[in-house]
Amino acid sequence: MAGMRGLSVFISDIRNCQNKEAERLRVDKELGNIRTCFKNEKVLTPYKKKKYVWKMLYIHMLGYDVDFGHMEAVSLISAPKFPEKQVGYIVTSCLLNENHDFLRLAINTVRNDIIGRNETFQCLALTLVGNIGGRDFAESLAPDVQKLLISSSCRPLVRKKAALCLLRLFRKNPDAINADGWADRMAQLLDERDLGVLTSSTSLLVALVSNNHEAYSSCLPKCVNILERLARNQDVPQEYTYYGIPSPWLQVKAMRALQYFPTIEDPNTRKSLFEVLQRILMGTDVVKNVNKNNASHAVLFEALSLVMHLDAEKEMMSQCVALLGKFISVREPNIRYLGLENMTRMLMVTDVQDIIKKHQSQIITSLKDPDISIRRRALDLLYGMCDVSNAKDIVEELLQYLSTAEFSMREELSLKAAILAEKFAPDLSWYVDVILQLIDKAGDFVSDDIWFRVVQFVTNNEDLQPYAASKAREYIDKIAIHETMVKVSAYILGEFGHLLARQPGCSASELFSILHEKLPTVSTPTIPILLSTYAKLLMHTQPPDPELQKKIFAVFKKYESCIDVEIQQRAVEYLELSKKGPTFMDVLAEMPKFPERQSSLIKKAEDVEDTADQSAIKLRAQQQPSNALVLAEPQPVNGAPPALKLPSVNGNTEPQSMARALSQPNGNLNNIDPQIPSPDLLSDLLGPLAIEAPPGAEGVPDEVDGSAIVPVGDQTNTVEVIGNNAERFHALCLKDSGVLYEDPYIQIGIKAEWRGHHGRLVLFLGNKSTSPLTSVQALILPPAHLKLELSPVPDTIPPRAQVQSPLEVMNLRPSRDVAVLDFSYKFGANVVSAKLRIPAVLNKFLQPLQLTSEEFFPQWRAISGPPLKLQEVVRGVRPLALPEMANLFNSFRVTICPGLDPNPNNLVASTTFYSESTGAMLCLARIETDPADRTQLRMTVGSGDPTLTFELKEFIKEQLVSIPVGSRALVPAAPPVAQPPSPAALADDPGALLAGLL
Repeated sequence: MAGMRGLSVFISDIRNCQNKEAERLRVDKELGNIRTCFKNEKVLTPYKKKKYVWKMLYIHMLGYDVDFGHMEAVSLISAPKFPEKQVGYIVTSCLLNENHDFLRLAINTVRNDIIGRNETFQCLALTLVGNIGGRDFAESLAPDVQKLLISSSCRPLVRKKAALCLLRLFRKNPDAINADGWADRMAQLLDERDLGVLTSSTSLLVALVSNNHEAYSSCLPKCVNILERLARNQDVPQEYTYYGIPSPWLQVKAMRALQYFPTIEDPNTRKSLFEVLQRILMGTDVVKNVNKNNASHAVLFEALSLVMHLDAEKEMMSQCVALLGKFISVREPNIRYLGLENMTRMLMVTDVQDIIKKHQSQIITSLKDPDISIRRRALDLLYGMCDVSNAKDIVEELLQYLSTAEFSMREELSLKAAILAEKFAPDLSWYVDVILQLIDKAGDFVSDDIWFRVVQFVTNNEDLQPYAASKAREYIDKIAIHETMVKVSAYILGEFGHLLARQPGCSASELFSILHEKLPTVSTPTIPILLSTYAKLLMHTQPPDPELQKKIFAVFKKYESCIDVEIQQRAVEYLELSKKGPTFMDVLAEMPKFPERQSSLIKKAEDVEDTADQSAIKLRAQQQPSNALVLAEPQPVNGAPPALKLPSVNGNTEPQSMARALSQPNGNLNNIDPQIPSPDLLSDLLGPLAIEAPPGAEGVPDEVDGSAIVPVGDQTNTVEVIGNNAERFHALCLKDSGVLYEDPYIQIGIKAEWRGHHGRLVLFLGNKSTSPLTSVQALILPPAHLKLELSPVPDTIPPRAQVQSPLEVMNLRPSRDVAVLDFSYKFGANVVSAKLRIPAVLNKFLQPLQLTSEEFFPQWRAISGPPLKLQEVVRGVRPLALPEMANLFNSFRVTICPGLDPNPNNLVASTTFYSESTGAMLCLARIETDPADRTQLRMTVGSGDPTLTFELKEFIKEQLVSIPVGSRALVPAAPPVAQPPSPAALADDPGALLAGLL
């Protein structure tokens, strides 16, 4: 590069640019010049091609998108001279990825370089394959690379690269290496004297044994020999000694490989390995040199992992714990962190918990460390080492730490303290004290599961009820308490407050006054609990207190007209029940004991995102809990009726409801508006949705194989379809309401609302005739990427009536597949069926987004090449003027960003896609049109998800190539044919539904 004046001038110009805009203009000018030169191959000499490819690499390193010239870079690989070949390999490695089509063109050239005699060319080829080699390279080159690795005539430099190259190929295609034929060769490689080749070969061994350790059992003693050689510092060149430590990288890799073998059977090998491990444990200490510390402790902690894996003798385990106890007290934070983390892992080893408890005071001190990561590890360790003997001390420390802990840790801290108090409570009252303290100190971070548990606990233990009621009375008397404390205190006092009636300040009237003071400060979900408590207090007051009754009745009457349905229902029902006398006593009797079930708190702890304490969580599951608690899953409290079960958007159906759905696929219609509708049966579409939530009835099964989702053509029925179903579907893909299907007897309309990756559609089924439509059936056949649940439709639609059926949609991942509505009904002797595509298509989950140039270009450059950014030349495009094409993009929610592309014939667009798997994902697109030929264009689409990029590109291409026409002549229906199977037969056999569709 030193002799390339043009390249030096270009780099100098870039460095002299005063701002980013000037740099971009200079880069665009140079890219245009390079593109022009590449088109004129007659004057493109090897020197110029090399120079321009170097410029492309430099522009790519600056962060600009280089979407051309890839073929020129690949072609340089086959050049006979080193300078051209070098730039070809380097630039290809940087600009292309393993899935690029151009790489297939270079496989033969790369193979020739590998099997050739030129070591420099071999190194270049191996480096390329080791960086971007994919499955194609693995299938073609793996045997040649293996021969190179075991060849005795190759220099160590080439063999090192061959080992790492083979590692890459094995990761891309495990079948590239045959374990049966390669195991002995691998064992021979571990006898290599050159530490560079040995280190690379050990990296390969780690990958091989992680996939199949049994085939490589002969390598186990070889790894122990390597560790012995390094531990004694035998035959280790100076260049592989790092701060006095012989090849620490090789030691770590060898010990990691040994951890994939289940055990060591040979006693001599096991003895030799433990001697090496003992030497590592005894010879590691903390020194002032940071680099030496890092290397020595990397070896040490890998040795600790190996000791735990081999289940060493208790004496060595005790030595490991003592060493870790020493590390958690040093000043270096990294060593303290690693010490706490490895001590947490040691908890899974038997017979060492008691030794770890000796360091409890130092671990508690780590809770006050300035580094939050160390505090988290200390919390995990305390949680894991807790048992009945030290639960009181640890929980008290956690409660004390709760007041000063970061907000990001308080929820996890509260959950773990509650679990420990529940599992290891020495007595019943202590558990209640801990949970109430927890709610008092960190109410915002105490989940409902925690106070549900204490309520269940108190309900199931009669001896504890007076104590819990008295403690709740103490806390509720405070001026400022958290709303969660109001909930739990109100519930306990409502159920068991009558047990304190003889104590001063605990009469029903006084309890009502104290609780009623909190009513104005609580949120809507807490008011129903307080109303239930008032009713309980009224029920327990015998003989009745007229003054208390008057106050409580006034509260009930106040909430009789509340907008919240739950509050209104409770107020009305309690007011009426209170007038019934004995019935009131029976309905509000004391809650029965909860059934015994597994704790939901432990399950919630396992779902915590921080996975570093998994060993502690597993240990908690294995330990025996205290016998003080007998608890259950959360149940409805205060005598509240169970919540209505609404159809979920995830499409899951219980087995019982699934069976009911199969036997009665359409449900039963309870209420139908008998009035005659207006002549336009779909006039409801113009108004807002009249449905707040789908009915709670069971839906039809919707788990259908995606192979059933096929394009639906014209249906063959005994009636004539009015209009064209395909045109209606395309129209509804671009708008949210309209007619989906119509024939002489029925009209089906749709109105939809979309938010993020959720959607709600309402199907309007209107009977146009003066006779009822019977045997009405509707079944949703969803593709794999959608979860849909359709509320049941009535079996009969009365004359001139309209019914509504909500459909819940959730998008799981990007796809262009379409759901199908299999709809049928009977009119007189005619059975009519239609398979209709539901317009829950990809663009419905797009959200328009307008970007400025400052926002667009950094995102565009951040998206690398394929598969995240795809480009295609689209031909056969319907000729459209640029404004018309922009309107088309805006119609399917892809926003055109004007003024971003300097070429006036190009369009730049952006949008946001929503799905459960991708979340909110930014999508960018660029359309380059040719004014001379409007039937073709070049389209580039990019996003952060390869599947989304491909699906969005194909979707846009479909819209450009096959644009739906707004008006066409009505298409007559096909002539009558034999009637399909009756709806009754289809309902009895769900498989017939799919068979008929296929």
